[in-house]
Amino acid sequence: MPVTVIVHVLNEEPVVAELEDLPNPQDQVLVCRNPRLRDGRDVPYVLQEVQSLIYPWHRIQCVEILPGAEEEKVVTFVRE
Repeated sequence: MPVTVIVHVLNEEPVVAELEDLPNPQDQVLVCRNPRLRDGRDVPYVLQEVQSLIYPWHRIQCVEILPGAEEEKVVTFVRE
């Protein structure tokens, strides 16, 4: 199941993408699918028809893992 992440690339705007699995410690690159900016626009330095990006780890500042639909828990108050 794909995991949605925000990839913070050095000296660039953050990119939202999907990963097949979380990266392992021995990985040298990060393979991202369906790259887009946080507001849904296309990434300016990538062609429109590109579906995957491969970032080397030395270009990535950090990766934020967004919660999936099943992970989000909404707490509401219910009157009895």
